[in-house]
Amino acid sequence: MYTTAIFYFFSAILVFAALRVITVRNPVHAALHLVLAFFTAAGLWMLLEAEFLAIVLVLVYVGAVMVLFLFVVMMLDINLDRLREGFWKYMPVAVLVSVLLMIEMALILGGRYFGLEVMGTPSPQPADYSNTRALGRLLYTDYVYAFELAAVILLVAIVAAIALALRRRKDSKFIDPAEQVKVKRDDRLRIVKMAAEKAPGAGIQDSAEKGA
Repeated sequence: MYTTAIFYFFSAILVFAALRVITVRNPVHAALHLVLAFFTAAGLWMLLEAEFLAIVLVLVYVGAVMVLFLFVVMMLDINLDRLREGFWKYMPVAVLVSVLLMIEMALILGGRYFGLEVMGTPSPQPADYSNTRALGRLLYTDYVYAFELAAVILLVAIVAAIALALRRRKDSKFIDPAEQVKVKRDDRLRIVKMAAEKAPGAGIQDSAEKGA
């Protein structure tokens, strides 16, 4: 009963934080609620005795990814009015996708592979049990092809992001180091000799100083 109460407590916080991520108007608040959702999900992983996944979720997503997202959102001058434009236009598609996701989750979690009857409370592990070792053994044996396929997809995504970011645009400004090295002093600096001139009234002031 104790672990069940903790599970429902964390689950309620996780559902609340996830709803606030998509319903809050301020992007900074949405990012902070997403951090809360990640922390709560890490707590649920701890209940399932998956300590490695819990600490990776906190260190990688909360400590690196979400902090980066939060700084980017805070530094960018986001026009919220323009961001909200077209919300109701895409609302039917969003509702359809949400319904399909809920149906898929219900079919998976309610099937014979998942559920309370099949996926019950994990049995306590001995003191010398290594969650990281068990996860690595399972990942590189039974799911090695899926793991390699995910790695290839991530590599393609990285290459695509770099290719999109480096495309030439008319309004983009860049510096060519080779041209900077070739620059000489005469190309950037010109010395002009001018005759000295006195400002109006300077002669009167000098005469008054001499007379004093």
